[in-house]
Amino acid sequence: MATQFGERIRELRTKQKLLLRHVASKLDVDTSIISKIERGERPIKKEQIAVLAEILKADKIELETLWLADQLMQLVKDEPTADEALKTVSKKIKRAK
Repeated sequence: MATQFGERIRELRTKQKLLLRHVASKLDVDTSIISKIERGERPIKKEQIAVLAEILKADKIELETLWLADQLMQLVKDEPTADEALKTVSKKIKRAK
């Protein structure tokens, strides 16, 4: 299943004409891992997002947001009350600021 994060990574990488192996070598991972991240088959570690943002000249906050959204989606996608639960969390976050 494709993820928002993976799709954005692929988009940024291809716009810059970077090969999978170039990104992989800078992240010190195997090329297949980057491919799987782009296809949504493997999550990336949160601490790797900043490095990836630098490599792709991307906004770190945007990538972290997409990464977190994908994590939440994976957690709640099959829950019938997911929408209401996320609204409740959103309200609580806003109050905490």
